[in-house]
Amino acid sequence: MTDRKRKREDDGVGSVIVYKQQKMENEDKQLTTSKSSNGAIISSQKRTSSLEAPIMQLQGHQAEIFSMQFSSDGQNIASGSFDKMIFLWRVYGECQNYTVLRGHKNAVLQVEWSQDSNVVYSASADKTVGVWDTQQATRIKKLTHKGIVNSISASKKENHLLVSAGNDSMVFMWDTRQKKSVHKIPHNFPVTAVQFVPDKNHVYTGGLDNEIKCWDIRNNETVLTLVGHTDTITGLKIGPKGSYILSNSIDNSLKVWDIRPYAPEARCFKVFLGATHDSEKNLLKCDWAPDGSMVTAGSSDRFVYIWDTTTRKIIYKLPGHKGSVNECVFHPKEPIIGSCSGDKTIFLGEISAYQGF
Repeated sequence: MTDRKRKREDDGVGSVIVYKQQKMENEDKQLTTSKSSNGAIISSQKRTSSLEAPIMQLQGHQAEIFSMQFSSDGQNIASGSFDKMIFLWRVYGECQNYTVLRGHKNAVLQVEWSQDSNVVYSASADKTVGVWDTQQATRIKKLTHKGIVNSISASKKENHLLVSAGNDSMVFMWDTRQKKSVHKIPHNFPVTAVQFVPDKNHVYTGGLDNEIKCWDIRNNETVLTLVGHTDTITGLKIGPKGSYILSNSIDNSLKVWDIRPYAPEARCFKVFLGATHDSEKNLLKCDWAPDGSMVTAGSSDRFVYIWDTTTRKIIYKLPGHKGSVNECVFHPKEPIIGSCSGDKTIFLGEISAYQGF
């Protein structure tokens, strides 16, 4: 990516770069742009989103960014970094960095929004989960583990419920209206990924034992164990309709598992290859497109990978980052992919339209 123009200088902390000559690479597609006499960006292909430009780069964090998430209404972004801070950004216009949340004493490893987009949750290496009021820019609750908190997952139905997983081999379910956890699930190994199931009664976990387990939190029993990965699970994501779960692993594979009650015994039915993990063993996350037609994952080779879920082929391999891509996420409303990296930056980029959107 060359010939770039800085759209805005530091406004508080963050800044944004709009690229004048964008190039989004995949197997068969290329996006090019030119500049009009008044400096406006003109795309040779039809625009598919409301971003100010087809590619936006967000800068401001002072260290590696481990996590980013779009709010459920699609208007904002939260990002968490090794610099111990959480940045809140606007998705549209100049992608203003409008709030910085401070309070963690170590790296922020994952961020999540509440369903109503008023609260941000954060998992940190300081052994705490932060609950943040985004309107007041304050931490309203601190929930504690006895080890590094690797992963969190917020309920999609209840704004006050979330689960967290850590190196203390514990998974906690929290009701943020209460002081203590409402459920706890002990494990035999550190837990590196967790997902809250919409029914509120089940939680999926993955960890150093290379297995994915579904727990019934009403009795702390394992009701399903998914075996197939050969190394640590780094990311989990329930599919849009709740029938499948996507997993990412240090074994350099993403897998889709059928988690319906009466599914065949061989529940892993799709494997996606291409993305890589390196010796740093960062907990690289994964995500589904809102319509389920694509999946994405970060990669240590600095590319953003997007696969077609039907053909399992790589349809986008996006360059631009200069460090490991730690998390990639799809926008909930528009065909936009977001990615964050060890190079301290976030990219937002247009992709082809979602099916049925």
